[in-house]
Amino acid sequence: MASRPAGPGPYRATELWNEITKYFRAGMPLRKHRQHFKKHGSCFTASEAVDWLHEVLRNNSNFGPDVTRQQTVQLLRKFLKNHVIEDVKGRWGSENLEDSGALYRFPSTSPVKPLPSLCPPKENLENFSRDKERLFKLPHLSRRTLKKHELLRSLENLEKTKPDIIEENKEDTLPKKEISQEYVEETWRNIILIHLQTILGLPSLEEVLQPTQIVPEYVIYNMTNTSRHGVVILQNKSDDLPHWVLSAMKCLAYWPRNNDMSQPTYSGFERDVFRTVADYFLNLPEPLLTFEYYELFVNILDLLQPHLERIAVEALQICCLLLPPPNRRKIQLLMRMISRISENVDMPRLHDAMGTRSLMIQTFSRCVLCCAEEVDLDELLSTRLVSFLMDHQQEIFKVPTYLQVAVQDHIEHVKMAQCKYPKEEICAILPTYSYCRQITPEEFEEQRVSTSQAAVAELLENIIKDKNLSVKDKKKKLKQFQKEYPLIYQNRFPTTETEAMLFENKPTIKQPMLSLRKPRFRSLRY
Repeated sequence: MASRPAGPGPYRATELWNEITKYFRAGMPLRKHRQHFKKHGSCFTASEAVDWLHEVLRNNSNFGPDVTRQQTVQLLRKFLKNHVIEDVKGRWGSENLEDSGALYRFPSTSPVKPLPSLCPPKENLENFSRDKERLFKLPHLSRRTLKKHELLRSLENLEKTKPDIIEENKEDTLPKKEISQEYVEETWRNIILIHLQTILGLPSLEEVLQPTQIVPEYVIYNMTNTSRHGVVILQNKSDDLPHWVLSAMKCLAYWPRNNDMSQPTYSGFERDVFRTVADYFLNLPEPLLTFEYYELFVNILDLLQPHLERIAVEALQICCLLLPPPNRRKIQLLMRMISRISENVDMPRLHDAMGTRSLMIQTFSRCVLCCAEEVDLDELLSTRLVSFLMDHQQEIFKVPTYLQVAVQDHIEHVKMAQCKYPKEEICAILPTYSYCRQITPEEFEEQRVSTSQAAVAELLENIIKDKNLSVKDKKKKLKQFQKEYPLIYQNRFPTTETEAMLFENKPTIKQPMLSLRKPRFRSLRY
């Protein structure tokens, strides 16, 4: 794939890697095993690790129920390569791990990956500061190109919601002046940032999105050039999907209704058509969500939980507007196709060993979301996102009209103010949107880790209540947990007395199950 443009690195993916490795180290059950007539303590088989970790990943909101057993094996191979685990002979560094009875153990310490720097390029911040100052103070007006005038007219012609009759009468009596296209674009950029920051509940977007990554021309085009189904229409057909790919996708999406029976078909025809579509998307130079927005979409994975579903949809609505129009069109058509295929009961099996839904997700996840740099959790993260996109594609790719209204209202306010005070420099304050109480960065950081801490605390309770663990093994697991999560352990056992209470009243000598009395024999002599 092509080199990645300048932008934030895989920060959130590294955070998730460190969280899952710590959780695995603290929770994976250890016991004695025998191999080649030799006993090995505190270890586990590869299959036991796959069983345990697969269940954890499927129940984790960042990865979801579509994680396969094979993907879990791949993650364990990454663990072995990065020395999160090692075999019982102390070997690591390769990815030579199979779903088998081979024995592995934890090293004395597991490496934690350093988080990438989040400092944005200095020139980006300086440019944005200057742009923001220009936005709040209306600059001198000048002539613009025809293309920019067309974009401005398309914005001004948008339908208003709930118009105020009095304001309309005022506008009729005052002459309107032209607003520069640069000002319109900066208004789009800042309103998108405000809405996205509010929806995500973040104190700042510096970690996930830089202002220079928002291209207003893309947003305006994606919102105003759509078909009656809401799919982006490209003016430059050379950027569109090839005709043969579109035909193959249509054939699969409407199978068997759209299959042209005048063409020769054969057993396995639908599989070959599917393979044709898959080959095209898998050979694209970069993922459809682009390398540039990798960090942004990975951060939305935190929202893919049942009680946050609406917020996740709203966030993805805005984020998908940022894509170049050809990318938005391709991913929209792809999600429509795989959603239809997954729900089509008449579609023949496209894979001998894998269900249709799993096949769709596993096949196309890497061509949707991928980091230009090697990220060990890439496949799992992309699987989770594609699963959500597929299930909610109709809502996610709807045009959010409230953004149009917000921009239009702001521009109209500036025009009215300029007409009233033509000789003064106008200061127009952007609207703010607050769905909840604004919190401090310290409060946000505390809330951000609360979910993972609750999961780890639950793991501690499971260890405490596990009746299958011997006292010795339980003490060993608790000691290991205390080393990995000292604060959580201290909250559960604030004093040594509370810790000792866990093991009190444990008899050290087992009482005999059956008491046998010595028989008395009588003499047979009389």
